Amino acid sequence: QVQLVESGGGLVQAGGSLRLSCAASGRTFSNYPMGWFRQAPGKEREFLAAISRSGGNTYHADSVKGRFTISRDNAKNTVDLQMNSLKPEDTAVYYCALDRTLRASDYVPAYATEFDYWGQGTQVTVSS
Repeated sequence: QVQLVESGGGLVQAGGSLRLSCAASGRTFSNYPMGWFRQAPGKEREFLAAISRSGGNTYHADSVKGRFTISRDNAKNTVDLQMNSLKPEDTAVYYCALDRTLRASDYVPAYATEFDYWGQGTQVTVSS
């Protein structure tokens, strides 16, 4: 089984930054693409960013492009989300996810249905 544990959430003022991290265990991490999502109260889960298993290819949603950056460290089995210029509307629970399908090394999933394992989430609150 795969375990994903997010960390790094918290309370930050608008305009500030946070770096989320997700630690994975249970599978060969470098074999699988990873992604970040968020869910605000009363809203559907929203795709934010994903990264290929090699780390060489990434995709960011338009809503966060230029502010958020996904990265991974296969030696440490972690995937991070650097969030800059945070806005109150970024307030949500943030989740990392793993796509367990063996893909081409540069494949980047972009839909929630492509991900099979999810972390418990970490709360990010941005105050105005």
